[in-house]
Amino acid sequence: MSLASVCVFCGASTGTSPAYREAAVALGRALAERKLTLVYGGGAVGLMGIVADAALAAGGEVIGIIPQSLKD
Repeated sequence: MSLASVCVFCGASTGTSPAYREAAVALGRALAERKLTLVYGGGAVGLMGIVADAALAAGGEVIGIIPQSLKD
């Protein structure tokens, strides 16, 4: 059995160090390059948004899972 997806949990803020943003971009790209689907918290902001945007920009598949109460 091979790995098809990876779930990533991270913050809705970018943190204080540019290294966090750089790592999030690198992770998103690496997942896409390896054809791994990103499953994440569904937010468009902070580190979670950066990971998702980087994966999408690199041609990856992204699945966001967010509770209805946070969408409302």
